[in-house]
Amino acid sequence: MTSAARRSPHEGKPRLRILIGADTFAPEINGAATFIARLSAGLVERGHDVHIAAPAYSNKKRGAQQEVHEGQTMTVHRIYSWRWYPHPWLRFALPWRIKQNSAKILDLVKPDVVHFQSHIVVGRGLTIEGEKRGVRLIGTNHFMPENALEYTLIIPPFLEKKAVRMAWDAAGRVFGRAERVSAPTQKGADYLELNTSVRNVLAISCGIDAHNYAPNLEPRTENRILFLGRLVEEKQIDKLIRAFAKLDASLDAKLEIVGGGDQEAKLKALATALGVRDRVHFSGYVDEAYLRDALTRATVFAMPSIAELQSISTMEAMASGLPIVGADAMALPHLVHDGENGFLFEPGNVDELAEKLTRVLTMPEDELLAFKKESLRLVEAHDIQRTLDTFESLYRGEPVEQGVGTEAKGRH
Repeated sequence: MTSAARRSPHEGKPRLRILIGADTFAPEINGAATFIARLSAGLVERGHDVHIAAPAYSNKKRGAQQEVHEGQTMTVHRIYSWRWYPHPWLRFALPWRIKQNSAKILDLVKPDVVHFQSHIVVGRGLTIEGEKRGVRLIGTNHFMPENALEYTLIIPPFLEKKAVRMAWDAAGRVFGRAERVSAPTQKGADYLELNTSVRNVLAISCGIDAHNYAPNLEPRTENRILFLGRLVEEKQIDKLIRAFAKLDASLDAKLEIVGGGDQEAKLKALATALGVRDRVHFSGYVDEAYLRDALTRATVFAMPSIAELQSISTMEAMASGLPIVGADAMALPHLVHDGENGFLFEPGNVDELAEKLTRVLTMPEDELLAFKKESLRLVEAHDIQRTLDTFESLYRGEPVEQGVGTEAKGRH
């Protein structure tokens, strides 16, 4: 998992006991869960004692247990949970029991620092009880309240704005207890500051180990478009399929969609209705080896989502040397530099998405190679070791300023 051999500024310092609070974690598959696993594994590899508090995915397997994630063994404290049935996979720790459960975990682990990943349930409990015990609290926000509305069946449309406001107010209270707060990008940091009273939010990339991916810089032999992510409404994959159906048949393009979710059947039906089902491959959930191979053989990566606080999958595509066509929304412009390593399109604009895909698929080889190399260059700023160094500094109470091991304000 280690990137290139480089010395951490924390080498030789005492190891820490770190408790990471998560409302979503493996085996659930999403950006936050992936980040938590990679962060935790990197910290274990550095010699720290890492514990994770997360909902149990089976209430028969509760309590502290040793689990292996990203090749490293860590202690996961599984909390009694219920399934949130409007959502295809989400489980949640019970809000009325979270303070009691958090107190038990904190008293058992006695952490030097608590790093919570959202304000919803686990983060709220750990910050309330951690504050009582004088534990250093560090928070990272991966959550956009607007994204949860499609899974909330009891809130009528005319109350949605009020529900979002209440969610942000709750986020402000929880993150307000933290010593320092971060978000994966500057856009995400600004978004949190805009909607809460929390200030000086750091932009710290989720990070990626680029050495795990295999760029193909040889001339293309086919036109293959790749999407990687959850098949949910906010990703707007239907727009990608509609754009794909508009491509000139002479391109002989293929579309591979890697991931699973509640929209899969609907998306397959759409591909059939548009007459492109034979050229759209739905891979479902895949292992790491298949994922890396899919990224290597692709020609271009498409990300039509309008709700990315960072997009780890886009960074994985960049680390694989792919040009990116992404929606000009939220954090994607931080990764996609228009005309340099890919193209941005107006969110939801199917015609423009088709036009930008066509530009990449018809690009001369020398121009395509330049885009590939620029993706590789840009992703270097998101090295996981840099992310680990920055969070270690926060855990130790060392000063971290915006732009030092983080994404600076005003950056593209």
